[in-house]
Amino acid sequence: MRQFTIALAQMQMTKDPEENLKTGLSLLQEAAGKKADLVLYPEVQLTPFFAQYEKSERPGPAPIPEDDPAIRSFQEACKREKILASPNFYCEKGGKPYDMSFLIGRDGEILGRQAMVHVAQVPKFYEQDYYTPSGDGFHVFDVSGIKIGIVVCFDRHYPESIRTEALQGAELILIPTANTKAEPMELFEQEIRVQAYQNECCIAMCNRTGKEEGMSFAGQSLLVDPDGNTILKAGEIPGLFLATVDLDRVQEARNERPYLTLRRKEWYL
Repeated sequence: MRQFTIALAQMQMTKDPEENLKTGLSLLQEAAGKKADLVLYPEVQLTPFFAQYEKSERPGPAPIPEDDPAIRSFQEACKREKILASPNFYCEKGGKPYDMSFLIGRDGEILGRQAMVHVAQVPKFYEQDYYTPSGDGFHVFDVSGIKIGIVVCFDRHYPESIRTEALQGAELILIPTANTKAEPMELFEQEIRVQAYQNECCIAMCNRTGKEEGMSFAGQSLLVDPDGNTILKAGEIPGLFLATVDLDRVQEARNERPYLTLRRKEWYL
């Protein structure tokens, strides 16, 4: 069996980016000490959730460049601790701002980047004021023979997102998110379970927690297996939550339920 241990770094953000950075790095070190293979973080983990305000009402922080010291700190920590990490930042690339996740290897190299593809614009999530939609779609990264994809927050509500990465061979899909108590968290869990079952893949979703001015984040980070079973569900408190998945079960499930290979694309819009 290919056992793979995932640590969900469920964080409560402060107004101090340096404090949030220190917390994130401390959780990475803790995850490595507990023999996790990968640590996943929530969406825009260095700052409060600024997109709850329209930019004209309250401008958010400037996006950080890809060579920002915060990103380099995660690279150095991954190399030192020999662990994979997927942090998410409000990041600038090519002169444009993105909601972007990184996949950092055990040697500290950036293995891949995934920007949000579908960008929301509704009350409390004025994300089009800040984020540029991805111009290169969805990606899957080969990490020592393990196929890992990333779907950023709002993208998960589009079945095409996870399906596209599953069709690219993704065995594990990572979702950094910012879900609130005002949203239907039970439904969100079922949404992830159904997509894991239909696409026969493992899905990890890591959320923020705590109150940030007008928003209360729910926590309840998840890890779901290819059969749609919730094998880890965190509560509301901040902390590090670990569980192990069997990645061999992904191909077994795809052989048992050939949903991906029996598709009739000629009939789809």
